[in-house]
Amino acid sequence: MMRNKWKIFSGAALLFAAAALPAAEEAAAEPATVEQALFYVDNLWVLIGGMLVFLMHLGFATVESGLCRAKNCTNILFKNTLVPAIGFLTYAVMGFSLMYPGEAWKIGKILGFAGFGMGSNPDATIAEAMAYNGHFTYWADFFFQGMFAATAATIVSGAVAERVKVKGFLVFTLVYVMLVYPVIGSWGWGGGWLAGMNFHDFAGSTFVHSVGGWAALAGVILLGPRIGKYVNGRAMPIMGHSMPLATIGVFCLWLGWFGFNGGSILSAEPTKISFVLCTTMFGASAGVLGAMLCSMFFLHKPDLSMTLNGCLAGLVAITAGADCVSPTSSIIIGLVGGVIVVPAVLMFDRLQLDDPVGALSVHLVNGIWGTLAVGIFAFPECGYSFWTQLVGVLAVGVVAFPAAFLIFWVLKHTMGIRVSEEEELRGLDLGEHGMEAYPGFQFFSNQ
Repeated sequence: MMRNKWKIFSGAALLFAAAALPAAEEAAAEPATVEQALFYVDNLWVLIGGMLVFLMHLGFATVESGLCRAKNCTNILFKNTLVPAIGFLTYAVMGFSLMYPGEAWKIGKILGFAGFGMGSNPDATIAEAMAYNGHFTYWADFFFQGMFAATAATIVSGAVAERVKVKGFLVFTLVYVMLVYPVIGSWGWGGGWLAGMNFHDFAGSTFVHSVGGWAALAGVILLGPRIGKYVNGRAMPIMGHSMPLATIGVFCLWLGWFGFNGGSILSAEPTKISFVLCTTMFGASAGVLGAMLCSMFFLHKPDLSMTLNGCLAGLVAITAGADCVSPTSSIIIGLVGGVIVVPAVLMFDRLQLDDPVGALSVHLVNGIWGTLAVGIFAFPECGYSFWTQLVGVLAVGVVAFPAAFLIFWVLKHTMGIRVSEEEELRGLDLGEHGMEAYPGFQFFSNQ
């Protein structure tokens, strides 16, 4: 019976293919139709890339929740639910016009602004949509770039977890994503002064990850450490409540990164996509191994949390040069990223900069490393210089850190950014939200 059904299905498929063949040949003979078909494929890939980047917010939420205590789980999930919504809306209000000002009002190549809000309807017809870029529509462009916008603020969320006020954090997210992130991004991706110097950051080691990392550093300094984290000058371990949750989050991020890097090609050109996905995978895999081996050296046992952060470190490191380094170089870049993330975590602890999830080590340290690595490992024909990459790294730090520090400082002296000692000990789930992620369980100050 199954064999007969298969024969019927096969026969129907052959008849359909035979009927469609003349139409396909006719379409191939018309250049406009072929161009439209390529346009549809390119546009679809950019949209899929944006959807995968959106999935990364689930990854951030679960990584942060797993590496923090159970009494703060709802708070972390709440922040990570609000961040992409705030980021996408603020990017629509003015972020997109700041990052890609086009020929609108400009101050040299440092600042430009194309106006508030979105275009009226630039994709009214296929011809108008194709005229926008040739590969994707105006709305596909905004969708993909808007998904990137909130990622910088999500990085901050993990670093300031377990003691930051929700209201203060959300106001910071609103201002930082609306103003600071797009202005800095415009220097490279919007045709600004760094682009003129041939600075290269393919998918955001600097423009996304270190921009978020510098903001995280400012928040950590102004907030101060969690209660009980440092005693008599020594860092005390505060364990996360769910390593399975953290591991699930890393795999969500790993998958989403294929859209983060692969989508940044901004077309469905098959050789480029294949190459970038492979270099991305090489970087992540080498980061896992590097962190595992380094944790065994420093901690004398293979530490899972360090290994998970090694994966993310390798991904952040390869993001700047995934399109312009060889597979061997991508392995080296990821391996170094995984190795340096472990001593970086230990260094920040020695400095008493309390970062519950290792965001500074993953995103700031490896955002810098990955950007500089482009100047070391990029194909010679690309013409990227180490010194130009260094200038870009320093310029972004000089602006991003003070801007974030100023925003946090103003909030600290107005509405406040840190919860009370009682709320922190009891847990932010009850103190900030009046609910628990795990109702029915009693959590104490060290859980």
